[in-house]
Amino acid sequence: MLTQADHALLSLLRENARASTADLARKLGLSRTTVQSRIERLENRGMIRGYSVQLSPEYQQNLVKAHVLVTALPKFAVRVEASLRKIPWVRTLHSVSGQFDMIVIVEAPSIQELDRLLDEIGALEGVERTMSSIILSTRIER
Repeated sequence: MLTQADHALLSLLRENARASTADLARKLGLSRTTVQSRIERLENRGMIRGYSVQLSPEYQQNLVKAHVLVTALPKFAVRVEASLRKIPWVRTLHSVSGQFDMIVIVEAPSIQELDRLLDEIGALEGVERTMSSIILSTRIER
C-alpha cells in the first residue's frame, strides 16, 4: 500500500523525473536518504518502471497528432496490437469498450506522413475499419 508521501513523490517525479533527490526531499519535507529509499522501494516493487523524456513544446508543436479509433476482427486483435507496437509513430494504444476496440494515439512530422501512417494502420491484417481525428490542441496534460 502506498503512503501519502509515496503518492506525493510519484507526482513530483511525473512532473520532473530528473529532479535531484535533494530537491525532492526539500519539497516533500523528508530527508534525502528517506526519499532515495522510497524511490528504490517503488522501483523494486515495480511501481516505477522507468523514466521518460518530456519533449519541448517547440518540438511537439511541429508534430501532427491524431486519435485513431480501430475496430479489429476478433481473432486478429492480438495480431493488430503486435503490428501497432512495431510502428514507431504510435505513441499510445488503449483497449476500449464500445463501438471500437482500440484507440491509438499517433504523431507524425507532417500531414503527408500522417496520411501515410493512417493508411498503414488501416491496411493492417485484421483491421476492419478506422476513424481518425486530428488533435488541434491539448488543453490539459498531466
